Amino acid sequence: MKKITSRQNPLVARFRAAARTNRSNRSQILLDGTKLVEDALAAGVSIDVAVVSSAELRKNNRKFTSLAHNLEANGVTVAAATNEVLSSMSPVSSPSGFVAIAAHRPVRLQDVYRRRGLTLAPVGVQDPGNVGAIIRAADAAGASGVVVSSGSADPFGWRALRGAMGSSFRLPVADINHISAAVDAAHERGIDVIAAVPRGGRSLYAFDLTEPKLIFLGSEGAGLDDEILALADARLTVPMRQHVQSLNAAVAASLIVYEARRQRTRRP
Repeated sequence: MKKITSRQNPLVARFRAAARTNRSNRSQILLDGTKLVEDALAAGVSIDVAVVSSAELRKNNRKFTSLAHNLEANGVTVAAATNEVLSSMSPVSSPSGFVAIAAHRPVRLQDVYRRRGLTLAPVGVQDPGNVGAIIRAADAAGASGVVVSSGSADPFGWRALRGAMGSSFRLPVADINHISAAVDAAHERGIDVIAAVPRGGRSLYAFDLTEPKLIFLGSEGAGLDDEILALADARLTVPMRQHVQSLNAAVAASLIVYEARRQRTRRP
């Protein structure tokens, strides 16, 4: 196994570049942590190179050594580096000791929409952790996919990937420029487009979520703008006490997808 002891090593620059990749021309993603690397490998994502902490290897950390050997068995180049060098290769404030670069697999809109599916579409959600949490909730509740427009945080940036905890590899996540494309594709398939709003919509618990739906979710501050609201076929509201202005986008997404799951599992 190759050893990296200097921050001037070309591989260090390559990892730094992967962390800064622009979403418009993304070809690779940065993975930090053994779980994220394992989930990507299990999902068939092509991993190009990985770097593991030499200190963890010396301690014979079973998780680290097992994953490193598994990657090598799959033809992945694996190198060992000091913790100081690893801190330069990962943008995470406390690096896990295992980082990798994997190929990015763009998802088409037609791969997101499925028969009787429920698709979440965060709009203007700029916190990468929230975008990742929405993807994770959608995966957990059995949604068909997530559509993220350019006004929201990059769903395949390292922060969102960490927040999704592997769900980005198990669930179709389409990253698109204009939300209108998602609306047009939904209507072509007979899918209703729903806007989640803090007040004035039909109650979540009175809404029929057993049929295919595309659901817009706005940020907890700005919400959805008038242009997005005009594209929707109906509006949905999660009931709240009057003095509460709005819910965190990821919390609202979780409530909606689990209500949909409850309705669908009760349906004969």
